[in-house]
Amino acid sequence: MSTENEGNEGNAAEAAPSVPSAPPVPADAPQGPPGSTPPAPAQPDVTAAQPQVPPAHDPATTPMAQVPPAPQPHTPPPVPQSAADAGWPPPPPAVPAYAHGGHGGHGAHGGHGAHGAHGGGPVWGPPGQLQTPDAPRKRGAGGLVAAAVVAALVAGGVGGALGYWAADSNDSSGSSGSTTVAASANPQDLKRDPGTVAGVAAKALPSVVTIDAQGGDGEGGTGTGFVYDKEGHILTNNHVVASAADNGQLTATFSNGKKYGAEVVGRAEGYDVAVLKLKDPPKGLTPLELGNSEQVAVGDSTIAIGAPFGLSNTVTTGIISAKNRPVASGDGSGGSNSYMSALQTDASINPGNSGGPLLSAGGAVIGINSAIQSTGSSTGQSQAGSIGLGFAIPINQAKNVAEQLIRTGKPVYPVIGATVTMDEKTGGAVISDQGASGTEAVTKGGPAAQAGLKPGDVITKFNDTVVDSGPTLIGEIWTHKPGDKVTLTYKRDGKTSTAEVTLGERKGDS
Repeated sequence: MSTENEGNEGNAAEAAPSVPSAPPVPADAPQGPPGSTPPAPAQPDVTAAQPQVPPAHDPATTPMAQVPPAPQPHTPPPVPQSAADAGWPPPPPAVPAYAHGGHGGHGAHGGHGAHGAHGGGPVWGPPGQLQTPDAPRKRGAGGLVAAAVVAALVAGGVGGALGYWAADSNDSSGSSGSTTVAASANPQDLKRDPGTVAGVAAKALPSVVTIDAQGGDGEGGTGTGFVYDKEGHILTNNHVVASAADNGQLTATFSNGKKYGAEVVGRAEGYDVAVLKLKDPPKGLTPLELGNSEQVAVGDSTIAIGAPFGLSNTVTTGIISAKNRPVASGDGSGGSNSYMSALQTDASINPGNSGGPLLSAGGAVIGINSAIQSTGSSTGQSQAGSIGLGFAIPINQAKNVAEQLIRTGKPVYPVIGATVTMDEKTGGAVISDQGASGTEAVTKGGPAAQAGLKPGDVITKFNDTVVDSGPTLIGEIWTHKPGDKVTLTYKRDGKTSTAEVTLGERKGDS
């Protein structure tokens, strides 16, 4: 917000002086009798010309503003007898040199870059170097200096002389000449309220780990996990640990830098969920609080914590962009796909965030960050980055899977006992004519067979959720448990019908 015109509208004089490149410092001010005062110069008209907007500068190449050296300490001069005797510059032109300055452009975000700098405002050169209208300009500190100079000139010659005397006195007292004010170093100032993003992050970070998975063949990668219980179980994605699950090495590093070895308790490829156990867990582990993903609403705030591209303890924020988003994803090693009815978020999620918690604004885990929409293949990138489309496994589903893995080491999947096609352009989930390896598409005596479903039927709804493809149907089924009763809506020969199905079960990932 500009302050150059505030409180000066009624006091403007006829002409505004130009601003010198550095405040004038009289080398040897003449002596005068005590009590004499110099005549006040005419006050500038600060409303005569407003700054124009120059072209935006490239934040990566815009030079930094030069800073004049601090004045040397010396004895403060007495008040000069007159402006002419004091050696002040001749009367200024009507339009100030800084009247052609203005706002610079904002820098743009890069994939992993920083905010660009703000341009605009005059650049102050070293003492004796005049500023020209065509010189590069920066905003920020320069803009504040410009406003301060205008205020000083409006105050008049006496105010300027007294201001110079005060600055010189401060320098003589042994200070460095800086006019900045240091903030308090009180540790209390670093604390944030529990409901803020900073407060949630501070509480959650000690319970989030960076997972390093190194396979026996030398391949591996980095992911994220979080403390599930006080016994040292860590919840993460299957694809984070898949390369090291059999004969590799797993380590978990906490935010304080301490590392612990870990081993796989169980993995569920279809759910993309895995549970690890710290080999020598530290005392005082604090599990993250688990929320209720069914109560999440579109627009709710989200906080993601992870290690994108290996940058541990990274916190990003966003909102819930959608619910029940059907997502099929692979583990990157050619293994089985996973299917989920995901929470979609625009919080920045990148490779390395996988397995990390997606938190609510209150700090409860509502999902496990698992997948991102990728444009890497079309843009030529070797590894995709965040484009604002991230997907998380709902924590209600992940909790059920984790409890099963801790108890038995193997996952249990609910099934309808029918094979459906994976084509996503069929307007529904089509029951195949034949199952895998030549088996029947509808299992005899299975849930679908008992409900009267046949090959060729097109399932269009699962309870109240519209089904547009096979992956969508599987994702919806896997949000339930074996034994749950569901309603399937399907089409056969152009006729729509419904069927009540009691979900069966399949153990393991075979």
